[in-house]
Amino acid sequence: MKLQSLKRRGSKLASANLQVTILEETTKDLPKFEDKLKEIDLFPLKTTPLEILQINVGYLCDLTCEHCHVDAGPTRKEIMTKETFQYCLDVIKEAKIKTIDLTGGAPEMNPDFEWFIEEVRKISQDIEIIIRSNLTILVSNQKFRTFPEFFKKHRLTIIASLPCYTAENTDKQRGDKVFVRSIEALQNLNALGYGQEGTELPLHLVYNPGGAFLPGDQAGLEADYKRILKEQYNVEFNSLYTITNLPISRFLETLLEDEKFDTYMALLVDSFNPTAAESVMCRNTLSVSWDGQLYDCDFNQMLQLGTETSAPQHIKDFDATALANRNIVLGQHCYGCTAGAGSSCQGSLA
Repeated sequence: MKLQSLKRRGSKLASANLQVTILEETTKDLPKFEDKLKEIDLFPLKTTPLEILQINVGYLCDLTCEHCHVDAGPTRKEIMTKETFQYCLDVIKEAKIKTIDLTGGAPEMNPDFEWFIEEVRKISQDIEIIIRSNLTILVSNQKFRTFPEFFKKHRLTIIASLPCYTAENTDKQRGDKVFVRSIEALQNLNALGYGQEGTELPLHLVYNPGGAFLPGDQAGLEADYKRILKEQYNVEFNSLYTITNLPISRFLETLLEDEKFDTYMALLVDSFNPTAAESVMCRNTLSVSWDGQLYDCDFNQMLQLGTETSAPQHIKDFDATALANRNIVLGQHCYGCTAGAGSSCQGSLA
């Protein structure tokens, strides 16, 4: 399979289909993920009660990170409309969703982002609202510099990407001067009370490996992050989440270009952890794309692997019973969530 055939632009469905083909055809000699689940009596993989509605509000972003499985960037046009946001609000009210997880791109760049948060708070003050921020957007211009105050007013939980505690490694993954801008944003958030003991303003950081390897021990990395960020920048935060890079989009391209795809996939398969498999995030989470299409997880969304055909395909057709009874759609990329200590949007699983 030639690298140049994996097109980053053009038809996203075609690109997604091509990625799935690459994943399936080039791993023929490796065990199928579903077979691994059969060995531990976990196939078909079923849902548990729905707790988290993860909403991708658009692929527009101020950064172009090399590990981004969303392929987000400044030129992306996909953006959630107010109509689709309203469908989400209807579901949040009907299904009594406990947690809303807003992702992108940079979620803050959606023009209806603030309106949506305010509408959620009208439904309930108790729903946890997570904003997945890249940090740099919060210091990019005067408009976005006001967002931390908005986050505090509505008690948003911030999960922020900081792939390393050094400028060199962070900038290598995310772009020039990203680290120093991220530190500025973290210091601003700390000044508002985020990441501080007793403030009930959670600030969590995310670590992504800088290459074709699994993350290290989450607790150990968290201790290092906390010590170094406090000593060198007077930055504090609550928890560190380690997330495995999945072989999708830009990271898939990098693996193919560096001729490391085969060894990385073998690593994921060899590191399969049955305990992590039982707790994968797709079981209690429903993923909503910018256009309202439904997926079992954000990674399936990027590969255009929609929910099982017996279940609703769009948020406007939400049916709690049908979604609760569906089988989760699987692929070889799922090994990324079950390798080692496991990986979810909330960090390690085991």
